[in-house]
This record gives sequence, C-alpha cells and structure tokens, in this order.
Amino acid sequence: TEDAKQSKDTDWFLDRLYDFAADFGIHILKPKWSRYYIDLNRDPDGKDLYPGADNTELCTTTGFDSSAIYLTGMQPTKQQICERVNRAWKPYHHCIKDTLAEIVSEHGYAILFEAHSIASHVPRFFEGQLTDFNFGTSAGKSCDSSLLAAIENLDFQSWSRVSNGRFKGGYITRQYGEPENNVHAIQLELSQATYMDESTMSWNAAKAEKVKIQLQMIIKVLLDWSQ
Repeated sequence: TEDAKQSKDTDWFLDRLYDFAADFGIHILKPKWSRYYIDLNRDPDGKDLYPGADNTELCTTTGFDSSAIYLTGMQPTKQQICERVNRAWKPYHHCIKDTLAEIVSEHGYAILFEAHSIASHVPRFFEGQLTDFNFGTSAGKSCDSSLLAAIENLDFQSWSRVSNGRFKGGYITRQYGEPENNVHAIQLELSQATYMDESTMSWNAAKAEKVKIQLQMIIKVLLDWSQ
C-alpha cells in the first residue's frame, strides 16, 4: 500500500546512533532487509514471541497500527515466504552464528548487544508511552545476571528504563543467548522519542547526541564487565 511504502515500522537511524561502535573495536552486523519483507527477529517456523498477545508475523501483513501492508490479494504466499527465508533470514542468522563462534574462539566468550528502536506510542502492543530504555534478557535466561545489573546501575539521568518489561527480547536474544556457553545476549528496545522527531520520522541531532552519550556508557559497561 502507499502508506506501507514509507516503511514506518523501521528501527530508524540506528547506524547513526551507534556510529561510535567501530571505534570500540566492536563487531557490527547490520541487516539489509525491512521487516515488511521479512522480520529477521522472528522464529522462521512462525511461532509467536508472546503467546496470547498481539504478534506480528515472520512476513507480516499488517503494520504496528494494524493497517494492511499489502493490497487486497497481494499478501505473500507460502512459497514466497519460503523464498524470503532462504534469501534473507538464513544468511543473516548464519552470519550471527559464525560471528559469535569467531568471537568465542578468540576470546572465550561473546556478548551480543541487539539494538532496536520503536515508536513511543504503539497502542497495539502497549498502553500509553513506552519507557525510554527497554532491556530484554529473556527474563534473565540470555545473559549473566551481573551483566544486566551492571547496566541497571548506570545513571540514566532523566530517561526512564525497565528490564524485561513489555519487551523481553526477540527471537535473536532468546536463540543465541547461552550464558552457560559463555555467550551473553541482551536486547535494547529504545524509544524513538529519545532521538527522533516522531511526527516527521526525522533525525533530531540535539536529542540524538545526548542519547548517544548514554549508549556509549552502556557499551563501555559491557566491555568493562567482560574484563
């Protein structure tokens, strides 16, 4: 649809928010695919992330506002979904596995920091305004508890934060976080109100510079914890 062509439900500008990461010596995996094509953070078998709640599919047919993404009769077929899995989902996840294995082989452990963002108001998924920083560790299963505690001990100033609230981590966090095997995964679902003008879906430099300082502090905590 014309509205869906704007790809509103995107983790906007994360490459700009985390442009400091390379200077920290961090591996960066940047997906190329829109969730309107295929959601790389969903189970390939179509299992719901949050059973009993409203979930979007692997190849979603509705936006976060419940509006139709496709014109009538143009929704993806089972064959097309399979093609998208083979073309996009599998290569991306092979890359995650290979990168984590490489890091563990070199260092003995790996930390997967999964960066996401979402609009501050999405009535379909949560009431009212979203907390600014939403950390998810699959209810404590995907990383050592001391890792999350180290982040929680940071001063978040005027920003609000919560751990394992509405967002507990998606498929990636749950699939690859294996603290018993020295692979720790933590997801951050960041409210776009912290760095964007949401009404125009545009980058707000003043907001972004402030929140980037906080993100750098979080990443530094991960690096210090690993030592």
